[in-house]
Amino acid sequence: MLFAATTINALEISIGLLGGLALFLYGMHQMSDGLKAVAGDGLKVLLGRLTTNRFTAVFTGAAVTAVIQSSSVTTVLVVGFVSAGLMTLQQSIGVIMGSNIGTTVTAQIIAFQVTKYAWLMVAVGFGSWSFSRSAVLRNYGAMLLGLGMLFLGMDQMSSATYPLRSFEPFIDLMGRMDNPALAILLGAAFTAVIQSSSAATGIVIMLASQGVLSLDAGIALAIGANIGTCVTAILSSIGKPVDARRAAVVHVMFNVLGALLWVFLIGYLAEMSRWISPEFPNLEGTQRLAAETPRQIANANTLFNVANTLILIWFTGPIAKLATRIVPEPPIEEVKRIEPMYLDPEFLQTPALALDRVRLELTHMGELIVEMLQSAPTAVLYGDKGDLRALKHLDDDVDILHVAILDYLRQIQRAELTPDHASQIQTLILVANYLENSGDLIETNLVTQGKRRIKRKVSLPPAVVQEPLEKIVLESMQAAVQAIRPDDQKVPIEIESRQALVDQLAEEATEKLALQLVEGGEEAIQPFRIQTDLINVLKRLFHNAKRILELCQ
Repeated sequence: MLFAATTINALEISIGLLGGLALFLYGMHQMSDGLKAVAGDGLKVLLGRLTTNRFTAVFTGAAVTAVIQSSSVTTVLVVGFVSAGLMTLQQSIGVIMGSNIGTTVTAQIIAFQVTKYAWLMVAVGFGSWSFSRSAVLRNYGAMLLGLGMLFLGMDQMSSATYPLRSFEPFIDLMGRMDNPALAILLGAAFTAVIQSSSAATGIVIMLASQGVLSLDAGIALAIGANIGTCVTAILSSIGKPVDARRAAVVHVMFNVLGALLWVFLIGYLAEMSRWISPEFPNLEGTQRLAAETPRQIANANTLFNVANTLILIWFTGPIAKLATRIVPEPPIEEVKRIEPMYLDPEFLQTPALALDRVRLELTHMGELIVEMLQSAPTAVLYGDKGDLRALKHLDDDVDILHVAILDYLRQIQRAELTPDHASQIQTLILVANYLENSGDLIETNLVTQGKRRIKRKVSLPPAVVQEPLEKIVLESMQAAVQAIRPDDQKVPIEIESRQALVDQLAEEATEKLALQLVEGGEEAIQPFRIQTDLINVLKRLFHNAKRILELCQ
C-alpha cells in the first residue's frame, strides 16, 4: 500500500488531506452561494433572453456556470426552461456546452496561488457576512469568505502531501499517470465520488504545484474529471421528466466525445497550454515544474472545453436528435402519478432562482386547470362516469402540486430574503391558492352535478346557451397561466372590460335558461339546475383568473 512505508506518517497525511478537502469543498459551496445570491436575478435574465442561437447559448451557459460553479445546476435550470417551452432542446445544448467552459473558472482562480491572502479573505469576508446590515454586502462577504476557505483548503492539502514529493512509491504512481487512459479513468472515478469537477481539477493543480505531476498527466486527469462530473447529471435526472434525462444524455455525450477527441492528442494540448502560459526559466527541475504546471493545467482545461465547444457546436441538431432517440417519450401506460417538475432543492439557497422554479411549477399546475376547464362543460353536461373520473384525477394532481409548491415556498423562507423576495412569496402563495380553488370548484361543484345527471338520467339539448361564456372564461384562464411564467413575454389583457362581458353573457344565458324552464315543464328543472350551476362556477373561475392576472401583471 502507498502509506505502508515507514518514511512517512500515513495517518497524519490522510487526516491533513481529508481535512483540507473538506475545507476546500465547503469553501467552494460558500463561495457559490454568495455568488448566486449576488447575481441570482441576473441569471434568470441571461438564461431567458440570451439563448436565441447556439452561440449566445454557449456564452450564457459559460457566464451562468462561472457564477454558480456547477454545470449540474446549470443543466437543471436549462431543463426547467425546456420543459416550460421557453427553450428548445437544441438551444439547451449550447448552454450545456458553455457550462463546461464556465466550470474552468475555479481552476483558473486556484492556479493564481494567492494562498498568502487567504486569511485576509476569510477575515474580511466573515466580518462583512456577519456584521453588515446590507444584504448585498453580506452576500459579497459570503463569497469572499468561501474563496478564502477554498485557498486555505488547498494550502492544507498541499502541506499534508508535501512529504510525498520524496516518497518513491508515490512518485512512481504519478509517473504512471503519463498513461492517458489510466489517468482519465482515475480522474473520472475520483470526480464521480466527490461530484465536483472543479474540486477534482483543483486537487490536480495542487499536486502539480508540488512538482510531482507532469503536465500531460495533469491534463489527462482533468479530462477524466470532465467525464466524472456527468455522474451527477445522470443521478439528478433519475425519475425526472423526459427533457431532464435528455439534457443529462447531452451532457454525457459532449464530455465523452470531447475526451475521445483529445485522448491521443494530449501532447498537442500540452504544447498549446505551454505556449500561452508564463514560464520561469530561472528555475530548474521540480521547482520549475511546480511553478509552471498549475497554470498550464488550468489553461489546458479551458482550451480543452473551448475547443470541444467550437468543434461540436455545429452538430447541435444531430446531438438533439440522438438524445431524443436514446430517451424516447414513455408509453402512456408507464405514466405515473403526477410529481413536481421544477421544485429542485438545489435552488433553495438562491431565492431569485427558487422563486422562478415555483413560477414554472405554478404554470404546470395552471395548465392542469386549463385542461380541466376545457373538458369540464362537455363532461358534466354529456360525459360518462369515465369523463368525470378523469376530471377528479386532474384535481387530485392539482392538489398534489399545490401541497408541494406551498412546502417549497416554506423552505425558501428559511434563506435570507430581500423584502422583494418576501413579497413575491406572498404573491405566489395567493396564486397557488386561486389555482387550487379553481380545481376544487370544478371537481366539487361540476363533477357532483355530472354524477347527479347520470344517476337521474337527465338529458340535455346538444346546443347550450353558455358556450360564449365558456370561451371567454377559458381564454382568461389561459392568459392568467401565461402571466405566471417567469419570463418577460407577458400578454396584456383588458381584464376589467372582460368582467363586464362575463357578467353580461352570464345574465343572458341565465335568462334564456329561465325561459326554457318556463316553457319546458317539470322535466326542464334538472337541466336548468345543472346549467345554471355551470354558469355560476364559470363566473367564479373567471374571478380567480382575474385575480391571478392582477397579481402577476
